[in-house]
Amino acid sequence: MEEPMNERDYWDGEAATFDQEPDHGLTDPATRDAWRALLREHLPPAPCDVVDLGCGTGTLSALLAQDGHRVRGLDFAPAMVDAARAKHAAAGLDVEVVVADAGDPPYDEDSVDVVLVRHVLWAMPDPAQALRRWIALLRPGGRLLLVEGRWHTGGGIGAEDCAALVSAQREHVEVRLLPEEVYWGGPITDERYVLVSR
Repeated sequence: MEEPMNERDYWDGEAATFDQEPDHGLTDPATRDAWRALLREHLPPAPCDVVDLGCGTGTLSALLAQDGHRVRGLDFAPAMVDAARAKHAAAGLDVEVVVADAGDPPYDEDSVDVVLVRHVLWAMPDPAQALRRWIALLRPGGRLLLVEGRWHTGGGIGAEDCAALVSAQREHVEVRLLPEEVYWGGPITDERYVLVSR
């Protein structure tokens, strides 16, 4: 009897085609520019120290490194990490990407200015605990930047629930909905947003 596929194997299998999604690979210049502008809007001026937790194929890490930030990334799927490393090397970017658990990143507390996490919080077994760990990485005045959503498939986490989780640990929480097609490569019918906590 065949064993069920575990989550890491699933994402390893997705790595080869992951960037074909418009909002993953950001191959369309307008989509890429929109994400670059969104990140610039919410990050301190470069250079700052950023960790990209659950970085996938490293597209957002690449944008940040191109803007002059010092970026490290991690993903728990080795094939995603390989793809991210190849992408960064091809672009001549110095981004360290390792295989690790986003829920317990191998970074020191008070060591970064920005924690960026895209479409990962909803998948954490204990989102509040993951947030505690992520927030602990931040230096005083650091920023937590979450890109999340509640998708038509039923997965994800709604903006109100996400804001409540973060508000339990941080005073400043701001949510901006992202319904614009330019971020996703086409129209969407679900809720997507960026949450920033300073």
